[in-house]
Amino acid sequence: MEDTRRDDSLSNIAEFSVSEISLALKRTVEDAFGHVRVRGEISGYRGPHASGHCYFALKDERARIEAVIWRGSFSKLKFPPQEGLEVVATGRLTTYPGSSKYQIVIDSIEPAGAGALMALLEERKRKLAAEGLFAEERKRPLPFMPRVIGVVTSPTGAVIRDIIHRITDRFPVHVVVWPVRVQGETTGGEVSAAVTGFNALGPGDGTPRPDVIIVARGGGSLEDLWGFNDEAVVRAVAGSKIPVISAVGHETDWTLIDLAADRRAPTPTGAAEMAVPVKAELEAGLSRLSARLKAAVSRDLERRRQGLRALSRALPSPDQLFALPRRRFDEAAGRLVRALGGATQRKRLRFDGLRLAITALDRRLVEARRRATQCGERLPIVYLGLVRNRRARFDRDAARVSPRASLERIGRLKERLGATTGRRDRAVHLRLERAKTAYDQAARLAESLSYKKVLERGFALVRDAEDRPLKRARDLRAGQELHLQFSDGSAGAVATGKPAGDPRRSKASPAAKEPGKQGSLF
Repeated sequence: MEDTRRDDSLSNIAEFSVSEISLALKRTVEDAFGHVRVRGEISGYRGPHASGHCYFALKDERARIEAVIWRGSFSKLKFPPQEGLEVVATGRLTTYPGSSKYQIVIDSIEPAGAGALMALLEERKRKLAAEGLFAEERKRPLPFMPRVIGVVTSPTGAVIRDIIHRITDRFPVHVVVWPVRVQGETTGGEVSAAVTGFNALGPGDGTPRPDVIIVARGGGSLEDLWGFNDEAVVRAVAGSKIPVISAVGHETDWTLIDLAADRRAPTPTGAAEMAVPVKAELEAGLSRLSARLKAAVSRDLERRRQGLRALSRALPSPDQLFALPRRRFDEAAGRLVRALGGATQRKRLRFDGLRLAITALDRRLVEARRRATQCGERLPIVYLGLVRNRRARFDRDAARVSPRASLERIGRLKERLGATTGRRDRAVHLRLERAKTAYDQAARLAESLSYKKVLERGFALVRDAEDRPLKRARDLRAGQELHLQFSDGSAGAVATGKPAGDPRRSKASPAAKEPGKQGSLF
Protein backbone atom coordinates (compact mmCIF):
# COMPACT_ATOMS: atom_id res chain seq x y z
CA MET A 1 0.00 0.00 0.00
CA GLU A 2 2.79 2.47 0.89
CA ASP A 3 4.63 1.78 -2.40
CA THR A 4 1.42 2.44 -4.31
CA ARG A 5 0.86 5.83 -2.64
CA ARG A 6 4.53 6.84 -3.26
CA ASP A 7 4.24 6.10 -6.95
CA ASP A 8 1.03 8.16 -7.22
CA SER A 9 2.67 11.24 -5.56
CA LEU A 10 5.68 11.12 -7.89
CA SER A 11 3.46 10.85 -10.91
CA ASN A 12 1.67 14.08 -9.86
CA ILE A 13 4.99 16.24 -9.93
CA ALA A 14 5.06 18.76 -12.80
CA GLU A 15 7.48 18.07 -15.64
CA PHE A 16 9.93 20.74 -16.97
CA SER A 17 12.03 20.76 -20.09
CA VAL A 18 15.75 21.39 -19.92
CA SER A 19 15.34 24.87 -21.46
CA GLU A 20 12.65 25.75 -18.91
CA ILE A 21 14.87 24.70 -16.02
CA SER A 22 17.85 26.65 -17.51
CA LEU A 23 15.78 29.81 -18.00
CA ALA A 24 14.31 29.53 -14.50
CA LEU A 25 17.80 29.20 -13.03
CA LYS A 26 18.98 32.18 -15.16
CA ARG A 27 16.18 34.41 -13.86
CA THR A 28 16.80 33.29 -10.28
CA VAL A 29 20.53 34.03 -10.42
CA GLU A 30 20.09 37.40 -12.17
CA ASP A 31 17.36 38.46 -9.71
CA ALA A 32 19.37 37.44 -6.64
CA PHE A 33 22.73 38.82 -7.88
CA GLY A 34 21.77 41.70 -10.16
CA HIS A 35 24.92 43.85 -9.53
CA VAL A 36 27.98 42.55 -7.66
CA ARG A 37 31.67 43.32 -7.10
CA VAL A 38 33.90 40.27 -7.23
CA ARG A 39 37.54 40.13 -6.18
CA GLY A 40 39.78 37.51 -7.68
CA GLU A 41 42.77 36.68 -9.83
CA ILE A 42 42.46 36.71 -13.63
CA SER A 43 43.09 33.27 -15.09
CA GLY A 44 43.07 32.04 -18.68
CA TYR A 45 43.14 35.49 -20.30
CA ARG A 46 44.31 35.31 -23.95
CA GLY A 47 43.27 38.72 -25.17
CA PRO A 48 40.13 39.77 -27.04
CA HIS A 49 38.40 37.22 -29.24
CA ALA A 50 38.01 37.80 -32.99
CA SER A 51 34.53 39.15 -32.20
CA GLY A 52 36.01 41.72 -29.77
CA HIS A 53 34.67 39.97 -26.62
CA CYS A 54 36.97 38.73 -23.84
CA TYR A 55 36.54 35.37 -22.06
CA PHE A 56 38.52 34.36 -18.94
CA ALA A 57 37.95 33.31 -15.28
CA LEU A 58 38.26 34.86 -11.82
CA LYS A 59 39.57 32.55 -9.10
CA ASP A 60 40.84 32.50 -5.57
CA GLU A 61 42.33 29.69 -3.49
CA ARG A 62 39.03 27.73 -3.22
CA ALA A 63 36.74 28.63 -6.16
CA ARG A 64 36.54 29.75 -9.77
CA ILE A 65 33.93 31.71 -11.75
CA GLU A 66 33.77 32.30 -15.50
CA ALA A 67 33.86 35.93 -16.70
CA VAL A 68 33.09 37.71 -19.94
CA ILE A 69 33.59 41.32 -21.08
CA TRP A 70 31.56 42.36 -24.09
CA ARG A 71 33.22 44.36 -26.84
CA GLY A 72 31.46 47.63 -25.97
CA SER A 73 32.53 47.45 -22.33
CA PHE A 74 36.10 46.37 -23.16
CA SER A 75 36.81 49.56 -25.15
CA LYS A 76 35.82 51.65 -22.11
CA LEU A 77 37.95 49.84 -19.51
CA LYS A 78 40.48 51.95 -17.67
CA PHE A 79 42.69 48.93 -16.93
CA PRO A 80 42.89 46.17 -19.51
CA PRO A 81 42.86 42.62 -18.09
CA GLN A 82 46.20 40.91 -17.55
CA GLU A 83 46.96 37.29 -16.75
CA GLY A 84 47.61 36.76 -13.02
CA LEU A 85 46.48 40.25 -11.96
CA GLU A 86 44.26 40.47 -8.87
CA VAL A 87 41.35 42.74 -9.67
CA VAL A 88 37.98 43.88 -8.41
CA ALA A 89 35.40 43.33 -11.16
CA THR A 90 32.01 45.02 -11.16
CA GLY A 91 29.16 43.43 -13.14
CA ARG A 92 26.16 41.12 -12.95
CA LEU A 93 25.85 37.35 -12.53
CA THR A 94 24.07 35.26 -15.12
CA THR A 95 24.07 31.73 -16.47
CA TYR A 96 24.99 30.23 -19.79
CA PRO A 97 22.36 27.54 -20.56
CA GLY A 98 24.47 26.01 -23.32
CA SER A 99 26.98 24.54 -20.83
CA SER A 100 25.08 24.81 -17.51
CA LYS A 101 27.59 27.36 -16.15
CA TYR A 102 27.17 30.60 -14.34
CA GLN A 103 29.38 33.59 -15.14
CA ILE A 104 29.86 37.25 -14.42
CA VAL A 105 29.39 39.84 -17.17
CA ILE A 106 31.95 42.53 -16.25
CA ASP A 107 31.24 46.23 -16.82
CA SER A 108 34.38 47.70 -15.17
CA ILE A 109 37.57 46.40 -13.68
CA GLU A 110 40.27 47.86 -11.43
CA PRO A 111 43.35 46.50 -9.65
CA ALA A 112 42.75 45.15 -6.15
CA GLY A 113 44.83 47.27 -3.74
CA ALA A 114 48.12 49.15 -3.87
CA GLY A 115 50.17 46.03 -4.38
CA ALA A 116 48.29 45.24 -7.56
CA LEU A 117 48.59 48.86 -8.73
CA MET A 118 52.34 48.78 -8.19
CA ALA A 119 52.62 45.50 -10.05
CA LEU A 120 50.60 46.96 -12.94
CA LEU A 121 52.70 50.12 -12.83
CA GLU A 122 55.95 48.16 -13.00
CA GLU A 123 54.66 46.05 -15.87
CA ARG A 124 53.59 49.14 -17.81
CA LYS A 125 56.90 50.83 -17.06
CA ARG A 126 58.85 47.87 -18.47
CA LYS A 127 56.66 47.78 -21.59
CA LEU A 128 57.04 51.51 -22.38
CA ALA A 129 60.75 51.50 -21.54
CA ALA A 130 61.25 48.65 -24.01
CA GLU A 131 59.72 50.91 -26.70
CA GLY A 132 62.31 53.62 -25.95
CA LEU A 133 59.84 56.20 -24.63
CA PHE A 134 61.99 56.88 -21.56
CA ALA A 135 65.36 57.10 -23.39
CA GLU A 136 67.51 60.09 -22.47
CA GLU A 137 68.73 60.71 -26.04
CA ARG A 138 65.22 61.56 -27.27
CA LYS A 139 64.65 64.27 -24.64
CA ARG A 140 64.96 67.86 -25.80
CA PRO A 141 66.51 70.83 -23.94
CA LEU A 142 64.21 73.51 -22.57
CA PRO A 143 64.18 76.93 -24.26
CA PHE A 144 66.22 79.49 -22.33
CA MET A 145 63.69 82.32 -22.58
CA PRO A 146 60.23 81.12 -23.71
CA ARG A 147 57.64 83.66 -24.83
CA VAL A 148 54.56 81.50 -24.17
CA ILE A 149 54.17 78.77 -21.52
CA GLY A 150 51.37 76.21 -21.69
CA VAL A 151 50.10 74.76 -18.39
CA VAL A 152 48.00 71.56 -18.25
CA THR A 153 46.31 71.43 -14.84
CA SER A 154 43.08 72.13 -12.96
CA PRO A 155 42.03 75.79 -13.29
CA THR A 156 40.57 75.88 -9.76
CA GLY A 157 43.42 74.45 -7.66
CA ALA A 158 46.30 76.14 -5.92
CA VAL A 159 48.79 74.69 -8.41
CA ILE A 160 47.97 77.13 -11.22
CA ARG A 161 48.11 80.09 -8.83
CA ASP A 162 51.56 79.03 -7.56
CA ILE A 163 52.88 78.62 -11.10
CA ILE A 164 51.57 81.98 -12.32
CA HIS A 165 52.81 83.75 -9.19
CA ARG A 166 56.28 82.24 -9.52
CA ILE A 167 56.54 83.06 -13.24
CA THR A 168 55.40 86.65 -12.60
CA ASP A 169 58.07 87.10 -9.92
CA ARG A 170 60.92 85.69 -12.03
CA PHE A 171 60.17 86.69 -15.65
CA PRO A 172 56.63 87.70 -16.67
CA VAL A 173 55.59 85.87 -19.87
CA HIS A 174 52.31 84.87 -21.48
CA VAL A 175 50.75 81.79 -19.80
CA VAL A 176 48.08 79.66 -21.53
CA VAL A 177 46.13 77.23 -19.30
CA TRP A 178 44.47 74.10 -20.69
CA PRO A 179 41.95 73.06 -18.01
CA VAL A 180 41.77 69.31 -17.23
CA ARG A 181 40.66 67.05 -14.40
CA VAL A 182 43.69 65.91 -12.43
CA GLN A 183 41.97 63.02 -10.63
CA GLY A 184 39.53 60.38 -11.75
CA GLU A 185 38.96 58.03 -14.64
CA THR A 186 38.98 60.79 -17.30
CA THR A 187 42.34 62.25 -16.24
CA GLY A 188 44.44 60.27 -18.70
CA GLY A 189 42.33 61.13 -21.73
CA GLU A 190 42.06 64.83 -20.89
CA VAL A 191 45.79 65.29 -20.18
CA SER A 192 46.83 63.46 -23.37
CA ALA A 193 44.30 65.52 -25.37
CA ALA A 194 45.71 68.75 -23.86
CA VAL A 195 49.32 67.91 -24.77
CA THR A 196 48.28 66.90 -28.28
CA GLY A 197 46.16 70.05 -28.62
CA PHE A 198 49.05 72.34 -27.68
CA ASN A 199 51.21 70.65 -30.33
CA ALA A 200 48.47 71.08 -32.93
CA LEU A 201 48.30 74.87 -32.55
CA GLY A 202 49.50 76.81 -35.60
CA PRO A 203 50.38 80.41 -36.48
CA GLY A 204 46.86 81.16 -37.73
CA ASP A 205 45.06 79.98 -34.59
CA GLY A 206 43.75 82.43 -32.03
CA THR A 207 45.73 80.83 -29.21
CA PRO A 208 49.52 81.23 -29.39
CA ARG A 209 51.58 78.03 -29.58
CA PRO A 210 53.57 77.57 -26.34
CA ASP A 211 57.35 77.16 -26.31
CA VAL A 212 57.25 74.81 -23.31
CA ILE A 213 54.45 72.79 -21.61
CA ILE A 214 54.08 72.23 -17.85
CA VAL A 215 51.91 69.29 -16.73
CA ALA A 216 51.23 69.95 -13.05
CA ARG A 217 49.23 68.52 -10.11
CA GLY A 218 49.48 68.61 -6.33
CA GLY A 219 50.51 65.66 -4.19
CA GLY A 220 48.36 62.62 -3.41
CA SER A 221 48.25 58.88 -3.06
CA LEU A 222 49.05 56.38 -5.78
CA GLU A 223 45.36 56.07 -6.63
CA ASP A 224 45.02 59.85 -6.84
CA LEU A 225 47.97 60.14 -9.25
CA TRP A 226 47.04 57.05 -11.24
CA GLY A 227 45.70 59.06 -14.19
CA PHE A 228 49.26 60.31 -14.92
CA ASN A 229 50.40 56.68 -15.29
CA ASP A 230 48.01 56.18 -18.19
CA GLU A 231 49.65 54.80 -21.31
CA ALA A 232 47.97 57.41 -23.53
CA VAL A 233 49.43 60.24 -21.40
CA VAL A 234 52.93 58.76 -21.58
CA ARG A 235 52.76 58.38 -25.38
CA ALA A 236 51.40 61.91 -25.83
CA VAL A 237 54.21 63.42 -23.72
CA ALA A 238 56.89 61.30 -25.41
CA GLY A 239 55.62 62.28 -28.88
CA SER A 240 55.30 66.00 -28.10
CA LYS A 241 57.36 68.29 -30.33
CA ILE A 242 57.19 70.95 -27.59
CA PRO A 243 59.44 70.31 -24.54
CA VAL A 244 57.40 69.08 -21.54
CA ILE A 245 58.10 69.65 -17.82
CA SER A 246 56.44 67.15 -15.49
CA ALA A 247 55.40 68.55 -12.07
CA VAL A 248 53.03 65.88 -10.71
CA GLY A 249 52.92 65.43 -6.92
CA HIS A 250 55.65 66.19 -4.43
CA GLU A 251 59.33 65.39 -4.73
CA THR A 252 58.90 61.83 -3.36
CA ASP A 253 56.01 61.03 -5.72
CA TRP A 254 56.71 59.68 -9.18
CA THR A 255 54.62 58.67 -12.14
CA LEU A 256 55.31 57.38 -15.65
CA ILE A 257 54.86 60.86 -17.07
CA ASP A 258 57.97 61.92 -15.08
CA LEU A 259 60.04 59.37 -17.02
CA ALA A 260 58.64 60.42 -20.44
CA ALA A 261 58.87 64.19 -19.91
CA ASP A 262 61.93 66.17 -21.01
CA ARG A 263 62.43 67.51 -17.44
CA ARG A 264 60.98 66.50 -14.07
CA ALA A 265 60.29 69.16 -11.44
CA PRO A 266 59.94 68.29 -7.75
CA THR A 267 56.96 70.65 -7.36
CA PRO A 268 54.81 72.86 -9.60
CA THR A 269 56.72 75.88 -8.25
CA GLY A 270 59.98 74.20 -9.23
CA ALA A 271 58.57 73.69 -12.75
CA ALA A 272 57.92 77.42 -13.04
CA GLU A 273 61.51 78.11 -11.94
CA MET A 274 62.81 75.69 -14.59
CA ALA A 275 60.69 77.26 -17.32
CA VAL A 276 61.87 80.88 -17.02
CA PRO A 277 65.07 82.57 -15.81
CA VAL A 278 65.26 85.37 -13.27
CA LYS A 279 64.89 88.71 -15.05
CA ALA A 280 66.89 90.65 -12.44
CA GLU A 281 69.80 88.21 -12.72
CA LEU A 282 69.73 88.51 -16.50
CA GLU A 283 69.79 92.29 -16.30
CA ALA A 284 72.70 92.20 -13.83
CA GLY A 285 74.62 89.75 -15.99
CA LEU A 286 73.94 91.87 -19.07
CA SER A 287 75.26 94.94 -17.26
CA ARG A 288 78.43 93.08 -16.28
CA LEU A 289 78.97 91.84 -19.83
CA SER A 290 78.34 95.34 -21.20
CA ALA A 291 80.94 96.82 -18.85
CA ARG A 292 83.44 94.10 -19.80
CA LEU A 293 82.76 94.70 -23.48
CA LYS A 294 83.35 98.43 -23.15
CA ALA A 295 86.59 97.86 -21.25
CA ALA A 296 87.77 95.29 -23.81
CA VAL A 297 86.94 97.61 -26.71
CA SER A 298 88.76 100.50 -25.02
CA ARG A 299 91.85 98.35 -24.39
CA ASP A 300 91.80 97.06 -27.95
CA LEU A 301 91.54 100.58 -29.38
CA GLU A 302 94.44 101.76 -27.22
CA ARG A 303 96.56 98.79 -28.28
CA ARG A 304 95.80 99.45 -31.92
CA ARG A 305 96.57 103.16 -31.48
CA GLN A 306 99.97 102.34 -29.96
CA GLY A 307 100.69 99.90 -32.77
CA LEU A 308 99.77 102.55 -35.35
CA ARG A 309 102.13 105.04 -33.73
CA ALA A 310 104.95 102.49 -33.80
CA LEU A 311 104.31 101.71 -37.46
CA SER A 312 104.19 105.39 -38.37
CA ARG A 313 107.62 105.91 -36.78
CA ALA A 314 109.02 102.99 -38.78
CA LEU A 315 107.75 104.36 -42.11
CA PRO A 316 110.30 106.26 -44.31
CA SER A 317 109.81 109.89 -45.36
CA PRO A 318 108.07 110.77 -48.67
CA ASP A 319 111.41 111.83 -50.23
CA GLN A 320 112.89 108.44 -49.42
CA LEU A 321 109.84 106.67 -50.79
CA PHE A 322 109.92 108.58 -54.10
CA ALA A 323 113.71 108.73 -54.57
CA LEU A 324 114.04 105.38 -56.34
CA PRO A 325 110.92 105.80 -58.55
CA ARG A 326 112.05 109.33 -59.47
CA ARG A 327 115.47 108.02 -60.54
CA ARG A 328 113.90 105.25 -62.58
CA PHE A 329 111.64 107.79 -64.26
CA ASP A 330 114.61 110.04 -65.21
CA GLU A 331 116.51 107.07 -66.63
CA ALA A 332 113.48 105.95 -68.62
CA ALA A 333 113.01 109.50 -69.99
CA GLY A 334 116.65 109.59 -71.15
CA ARG A 335 116.32 106.17 -72.79
CA LEU A 336 113.11 107.31 -74.47
CA VAL A 337 114.81 110.33 -76.11
CA ARG A 338 117.66 108.17 -77.39
CA ALA A 339 115.23 105.48 -78.57
CA LEU A 340 113.13 108.05 -80.47
CA GLY A 341 116.24 109.40 -82.19
CA GLY A 342 117.40 105.91 -83.13
CA ALA A 343 113.97 104.91 -84.37
CA THR A 344 113.74 108.07 -86.47
CA GLN A 345 117.17 107.42 -87.98
CA ARG A 346 116.23 103.82 -88.80
CA LYS A 347 112.99 104.93 -90.42
CA ARG A 348 114.87 107.57 -92.47
CA LEU A 349 117.41 105.00 -93.68
CA ARG A 350 114.65 102.59 -94.53
CA PHE A 351 112.78 105.31 -96.42
CA ASP A 352 115.92 106.33 -98.34
CA GLY A 353 116.42 102.72 -99.36
CA LEU A 354 112.96 102.43 -100.91
CA ARG A 355 112.81 102.49 -104.70
CA LEU A 356 109.57 102.89 -106.63
CA ALA A 357 108.81 100.19 -109.20
CA ILE A 358 107.97 102.22 -112.34
CA THR A 359 106.59 99.27 -114.25
CA ALA A 360 104.23 98.36 -111.37
CA LEU A 361 102.93 101.93 -111.32
CA ASP A 362 102.37 101.79 -115.09
CA ARG A 363 100.38 98.55 -114.77
CA ARG A 364 98.21 99.89 -111.92
CA LEU A 365 97.58 103.10 -113.84
CA VAL A 366 96.53 101.21 -116.97
CA GLU A 367 94.24 98.93 -114.92
CA ALA A 368 92.61 101.89 -113.16
CA ARG A 369 92.10 103.68 -116.49
CA ARG A 370 90.50 100.54 -117.95
CA ARG A 371 88.07 100.09 -114.98
CA ALA A 372 87.10 103.74 -115.10
CA THR A 373 86.39 103.48 -118.85
CA GLN A 374 84.25 100.33 -118.35
CA CYS A 375 82.27 101.90 -115.52
CA GLY A 376 81.69 105.03 -117.59
CA GLU A 377 80.43 102.92 -120.52
CA ARG A 378 78.14 100.72 -118.37
CA LEU A 379 76.62 103.48 -116.25
CA PRO A 380 74.25 104.96 -118.93
CA ILE A 381 73.15 101.48 -120.04
CA VAL A 382 72.37 100.36 -116.48
CA TYR A 383 70.55 103.58 -115.71
CA LEU A 384 68.46 103.37 -118.89
CA GLY A 385 67.54 99.78 -118.06
CA LEU A 386 66.46 100.85 -114.57
CA VAL A 387 64.35 103.63 -116.07
CA ARG A 388 62.71 101.19 -118.51
CA ASN A 389 61.86 98.81 -115.66
CA ARG A 390 60.35 101.59 -113.56
CA ARG A 391 58.34 102.84 -116.59
CA ALA A 392 57.00 99.30 -117.22
CA ARG A 393 55.95 98.95 -113.58
CA PHE A 394 54.37 102.36 -113.75
CA ASP A 395 52.36 101.36 -116.87
CA ARG A 396 51.12 98.15 -115.16
CA ASP A 397 50.06 100.05 -112.07
CA ALA A 398 48.35 102.72 -114.17
CA ALA A 399 46.21 100.05 -115.89
CA ARG A 400 44.84 98.83 -112.53
CA VAL A 401 43.66 102.18 -111.14
CA SER A 402 40.79 104.50 -112.13
CA PRO A 403 41.34 107.06 -114.89
CA ARG A 404 41.09 110.10 -112.67
CA ALA A 405 43.27 108.65 -109.95
CA SER A 406 45.57 107.34 -112.62
CA LEU A 407 45.88 110.77 -114.18
CA GLU A 408 46.60 112.34 -110.83
CA ARG A 409 49.06 109.64 -109.93
CA ILE A 410 50.61 109.79 -113.39
CA GLY A 411 51.02 113.52 -112.96
CA ARG A 412 52.71 113.01 -109.63
CA LEU A 413 54.87 110.25 -111.00
CA LYS A 414 55.82 112.39 -113.99
CA GLU A 415 56.85 115.13 -111.63
CA ARG A 416 58.83 112.63 -109.57
CA LEU A 417 60.26 111.14 -112.76
CA GLY A 418 61.28 114.57 -114.00
CA ALA A 419 62.87 115.34 -110.65
CA THR A 420 64.54 111.92 -110.61
CA THR A 421 65.79 112.41 -114.17
CA GLY A 422 67.24 115.76 -113.23
CA ARG A 423 68.90 114.28 -110.14
CA ARG A 424 70.14 111.37 -112.27
CA ASP A 425 71.71 113.69 -114.83
CA ARG A 426 73.30 115.75 -112.12
CA ALA A 427 74.49 112.62 -110.27
CA VAL A 428 75.94 111.11 -113.48
CA HIS A 429 77.61 114.36 -114.37
CA LEU A 430 78.97 114.69 -110.81
CA ARG A 431 80.13 111.08 -110.82
CA LEU A 432 81.87 111.53 -114.17
CA GLU A 433 83.47 114.75 -112.97
CA ARG A 434 84.74 113.03 -109.84
CA ALA A 435 86.04 110.07 -111.87
CA LYS A 436 87.74 112.46 -114.33
CA THR A 437 89.28 114.43 -111.47
CA ALA A 438 90.54 111.20 -109.82
CA TYR A 439 91.86 110.02 -113.17
CA ASP A 440 93.66 113.31 -113.80
CA GLN A 441 95.17 113.20 -110.33
CA ALA A 442 96.34 109.62 -110.85
CA ALA A 443 97.74 110.53 -114.28
CA ARG A 444 99.61 113.48 -112.83
CA LEU A 445 100.92 111.31 -109.99
CA ALA A 446 101.99 108.62 -112.44
CA GLU A 447 103.60 111.21 -114.67
CA SER A 448 105.45 112.74 -111.72
CA LEU A 449 106.63 109.28 -110.65
CA SER A 450 107.46 108.18 -114.21
CA TYR A 451 111.04 107.31 -115.01
CA LYS A 452 110.91 109.68 -117.98
CA LYS A 453 111.24 112.61 -115.59
CA VAL A 454 114.39 111.04 -114.29
CA LEU A 455 115.71 110.67 -117.87
CA GLU A 456 115.17 114.37 -118.45
CA ARG A 457 117.58 115.09 -115.60
CA GLY A 458 120.43 113.41 -117.51
CA PHE A 459 120.05 109.73 -116.62
CA ALA A 460 119.64 106.76 -118.95
CA LEU A 461 117.62 103.53 -118.67
CA VAL A 462 119.65 100.41 -119.47
CA ARG A 463 117.85 97.30 -120.80
CA ASP A 464 119.12 93.96 -122.01
CA ALA A 465 118.27 92.27 -125.30
CA GLU A 466 114.96 90.99 -123.78
CA ASP A 467 113.98 94.53 -122.78
CA ARG A 468 114.48 93.86 -119.07
CA PRO A 469 115.93 96.73 -117.05
CA LEU A 470 119.38 96.23 -115.57
CA LYS A 471 119.89 97.73 -112.13
CA ARG A 472 123.33 96.49 -111.03
CA ALA A 473 126.72 96.41 -112.78
CA ARG A 474 127.36 92.84 -111.65
CA ASP A 475 124.45 91.68 -113.84
CA LEU A 476 126.38 92.71 -117.04
CA ARG A 477 128.46 90.33 -119.16
CA ALA A 478 131.16 91.25 -121.59
CA GLY A 479 129.81 91.52 -125.13
CA GLN A 480 126.17 91.77 -123.94
CA GLU A 481 123.89 93.84 -126.14
CA LEU A 482 122.33 96.78 -124.35
CA HIS A 483 119.59 99.27 -125.18
CA LEU A 484 120.04 102.72 -123.72
CA GLN A 485 117.00 104.91 -123.46
CA PHE A 486 117.50 108.69 -123.08
CA SER A 487 114.93 111.40 -122.68
CA ASP A 488 114.94 112.20 -126.39
CA GLY A 489 115.42 108.67 -127.84
CA SER A 490 117.17 105.28 -127.66
CA ALA A 491 120.55 103.93 -128.66
CA GLY A 492 122.23 100.52 -128.78
CA ALA A 493 125.43 99.59 -126.94
CA VAL A 494 127.70 96.62 -126.19
CA ALA A 495 129.22 95.96 -122.77
CA THR A 496 133.02 95.81 -122.81
CA GLY A 497 135.40 94.89 -120.00
CA LYS A 498 134.57 93.78 -116.48
CA PRO A 499 132.12 95.48 -114.15
CA ALA A 500 133.73 98.16 -112.06
CA GLY A 501 133.00 99.04 -108.47
CA ASP A 502 131.13 102.04 -107.13
CA PRO A 503 131.89 104.88 -109.53
CA ARG A 504 131.67 107.34 -106.70
CA ARG A 505 134.45 105.59 -104.79
CA SER A 506 136.65 104.33 -107.69
CA LYS A 507 139.35 106.44 -109.29
CA ALA A 508 138.94 107.82 -112.78
CA SER A 509 140.07 105.49 -115.57
CA PRO A 510 143.01 106.51 -117.76
CA ALA A 511 140.69 106.86 -120.70
CA ALA A 512 138.67 109.40 -118.83
CA LYS A 513 141.82 111.42 -118.12
CA GLU A 514 142.58 111.77 -121.78
CA PRO A 515 141.19 115.03 -123.06
CA GLY A 516 138.55 114.94 -125.70
CA LYS A 517 137.54 111.26 -125.12
CA GLN A 518 134.26 109.77 -123.70
CA GLY A 519 134.90 107.51 -120.77
CA SER A 520 133.27 104.04 -120.48
CA LEU A 521 130.04 103.93 -118.61
CA PHE A 522 131.03 100.56 -117.11
